[in-house]
Amino acid sequence: MKKKPSTLKNMVVSLTLIAGAAALSVGIADVVTAEPIALAKQARLEAAIRVVLPEFDRLEEPDTITVDGGELIFYMAYNNDEFVGTAIATFSNRGFSGQIRLMAGFLPDGTIYNIDVLRHSETPGLGDKIEHRKSTWPQQFRGQNPATFNLRVRKDGGDVDAITAATITARAYTDAVQRAFDALAGTR
Repeated sequence: MKKKPSTLKNMVVSLTLIAGAAALSVGIADVVTAEPIALAKQARLEAAIRVVLPEFDRLEEPDTITVDGGELIFYMAYNNDEFVGTAIATFSNRGFSGQIRLMAGFLPDGTIYNIDVLRHSETPGLGDKIEHRKSTWPQQFRGQNPATFNLRVRKDGGDVDAITAATITARAYTDAVQRAFDALAGTR
């Protein structure tokens, strides 16, 4: 059996078929995974809101404002029609490895109830200590009211203990919380 010689036409046809099959596979994978990814993101968001606020039975429709080139999303929570607090999806672009996204929960008087990390790319073992499951560092914010608690690291004259070897990350975290508080104070 004799092999047909490779020609430019054969190579172009083969490459086109392979590229088409690959594109079709990627397209199918995108369609199949889009809904589960969206549901997982929504579940993560809802879990973060539950972590940063006292018990509630109702959330108002979220309100979004643009601040510093990014969006802050406000979630007002109620329990038995009594206002219990506001969860704010906030951000800082000052992280060591890029943007940090947090969910900050504030009680009606502006006191921080809790903070949860939504997303970051900080250095494992150093900057990732902003996560509750990695360290106790975030606990210093609970029960603090930014009206009287200076949301800057001590090195910069504030009240926040920095993360050893990750001061930039600590500064970004406090920047995100301060941005949320400032926006909340501006809406009252």
